[in-house]
Amino acid sequence: MLLRLLLVALLLSPTGEAGKIIEGHEVKPHSRPYMAFLRYQISQKSFICGGFLVREDFVLTAAHCLGSSTSVTLGAHNIHQQERTQQVILVRRAIPHPDYDSKNLVNDIMLLQLTRKANLTSAVSPIRLPWRREPVKPGMVCSVAGWGRLGVNDPVAEKLQEVELEVQRDEQCSSRYKDYNNNTQICAGDPRKRKSSFKGDSGGPFVCNGVAQGIVSFGQLNGTPPNVYTRISSFLSWIQKTMSHDNLQGPD
Repeated sequence: MLLRLLLVALLLSPTGEAGKIIEGHEVKPHSRPYMAFLRYQISQKSFICGGFLVREDFVLTAAHCLGSSTSVTLGAHNIHQQERTQQVILVRRAIPHPDYDSKNLVNDIMLLQLTRKANLTSAVSPIRLPWRREPVKPGMVCSVAGWGRLGVNDPVAEKLQEVELEVQRDEQCSSRYKDYNNNTQICAGDPRKRKSSFKGDSGGPFVCNGVAQGIVSFGQLNGTPPNVYTRISSFLSWIQKTMSHDNLQGPD
């Protein structure tokens, strides 16, 4: 029921958000050149999500960020300004994982094929994905960045924020989320601390030692950690196959 409520909250939020950074900090401008800001529509309402560049023409995000008329902004720090570093590119094709389940957010991962290749610069460049099953162990400190709200009653952040989160033992999430699966998901965020990702950060990268190991997926409705992140290493073959598929290179 929690997951269903969260999904409804994400879709029906009147401010069009899908996550936020709690107790984080502003990052050095353009120091996270892989970050993508997504804007899309569902039933003529505007929503936002995070994402990250994995190739010049592909962005990785969460499947629950699926909508229409999706645009991707790369090279941004302040999303309310037209910075010279920004590149706004429309999405040619959104490709959620074929086994994505919107009811329990299983396999919450999606590739976005861009209408053109991004121009790689110091402010726009892909992030490395893990090699097979690179270990993500409890106690590791990783980070999540995004443009979501800074608190429950705070406005959406204008500038990119980031928070450091500690990877938790699987029991911390399996006791809270009945569908938690450590084969395809990562549990992160110390329950004794307020630090967390939440609404607007969905789809953003969970980065460990410079590698995108996870994708912001879901958590408690009140923002209390730990949260659940899609484990990218479990989907590497699907990602590689999808990006290399000849049919995806041609027009719709």
